[in-house]
Amino acid sequence: MKLSLVFLCLFLEGCFMTLSAQTSKIKLPDPVTRGKISLEETLSKRKSVREYTREPLNKKEISQLLWAAQGITHEGWKRTAPSAGATYPLEIYLVVNRAERLEPGLYHYLPSEHTLELKKSGKFGKKLAEAALNQEMIEKAPLDIVITALYQRITSRYGDRGRRYVYMEAGHVGENIYLQAEALGLGTVAVGAFYDDRVKRLMGIDEEVLYIMPVGRR
Repeated sequence: MKLSLVFLCLFLEGCFMTLSAQTSKIKLPDPVTRGKISLEETLSKRKSVREYTREPLNKKEISQLLWAAQGITHEGWKRTAPSAGATYPLEIYLVVNRAERLEPGLYHYLPSEHTLELKKSGKFGKKLAEAALNQEMIEKAPLDIVITALYQRITSRYGDRGRRYVYMEAGHVGENIYLQAEALGLGTVAVGAFYDDRVKRLMGIDEEVLYIMPVGRR
């Protein structure tokens, strides 16, 4: 009898863990591939924006920004930003401060599923801003996109030169986010000044942090 109870408890625990794993992933709306503004117009209007309203972003806007950064566009997992040898060393995280139907917390973007995976619940904008030399727009923005890199994905193929390719790719992704934000009527700025170790501890990651990009309404 006791043995049966043990197996029952283990079974229920496994079901609960599976359910938790499933519910921690949030399916994003499908991205739009035809917009209302031309590429030429977004290029002419693109600029760094450091002041945002307190209005939250919605899931469609968040979905579009993430797709622009690293979304899947072709068979074989080809993405919106070019990557040397299709090694894709970059990872995209979100610090959500204010968003419709999305609780505040730390999220990881999964391009292959176009989903968000909740890593930690809570408000982390202030701590992220403090780790970035107290740049207030990071705390005030509805969300912050954090771009990180796993160098071994690319250096295992290209050696030390692969690190250069990582920085090129981060530039591609950053510009995609800039242009997509402009097309959505949003503003962003690429932030490179922060304490690497403090950001990594806050995010609970081992990757190298390359960019922080707050996004919000102008």
